[in-house]
Amino acid sequence: MSLDGRVGAASALRQLVIASRPVSWVNTAYPFAAAYLLTTRDIDASLIVGTVFFLIPYNLAMYGINDVFDYESDLRNPRKGGAHGAVLDVRLHRTTLWTAGLLCLPFVVFLVVAGSPWSWVVLAASLFFVVAYSAPPLRFKEVPFADSVCSSIHFFSPAVYGLVLAGAAWRWQLAAVILAFALWGVASHAFGAVQDVAADRAAGIRSIATQQGARWTVRFALACYAASGLVMLATAWPGPLAALLAVPYIATVWPFRAVTDATAQEAVRGWRRFLWLNQFTGFAVTLLLIWWWLLTSA
Repeated sequence: MSLDGRVGAASALRQLVIASRPVSWVNTAYPFAAAYLLTTRDIDASLIVGTVFFLIPYNLAMYGINDVFDYESDLRNPRKGGAHGAVLDVRLHRTTLWTAGLLCLPFVVFLVVAGSPWSWVVLAASLFFVVAYSAPPLRFKEVPFADSVCSSIHFFSPAVYGLVLAGAAWRWQLAAVILAFALWGVASHAFGAVQDVAADRAAGIRSIATQQGARWTVRFALACYAASGLVMLATAWPGPLAALLAVPYIATVWPFRAVTDATAQEAVRGWRRFLWLNQFTGFAVTLLLIWWWLLTSA
């Protein structure tokens, strides 16, 4: 039995899994789960369904759509084909889009039924930016600066959705946490774009890095990481301690502050460290959230 009559089912499944970036699944599921659980202090069906949705279907949609519409660039990109994403067989492009949509559908239906009108708005906006980042006609991926902002929305919007779905009371300290997360996302996208300057230019793809240049973009990422840490100083205790978590990111990006467009691919080394640094950061944030939970449980 073959998929689309041409690609074997096992091969297709493997490419779809790679396309969904398993190493990054936690980066979207965790923000939703943490935001929802810390608000409701309860494990319920919405928490479970929402966490699974943001763990796999959301990532397949986000990265799978990207891999379909970035195919020409990915062919020229030596880092593609593993944790950094699949070079999808052309015969799987339609399958990827259909699979992503159908896999998301039952989760979205449940969350709409379980949520409020405001949660519908946030969920719709989150999914809109998932599609609009990669797919024409908007394709924000090719709009410098909008590409970094849109990519950041992919990661902080699950947290915003979790808060709204759970009925959180919005205070300026909570807004500061989201702003810091957003700045982290902008910085991370910008730095990630640096390593793809050559491949993107060869494929005629615009990005913040192709427009501003590799060196400027690295320094912009450094500034955003620093700003993210500074914003955390305005949050409720023990949130200010999270400002220290910006330091490892700055240290990771700092060695590449002088790269040129010709040497931009050297940033791949920093990006590999970034992927694993996220695991350490997640552990540290978890400890801080547990601390905050205990302080606010009385």
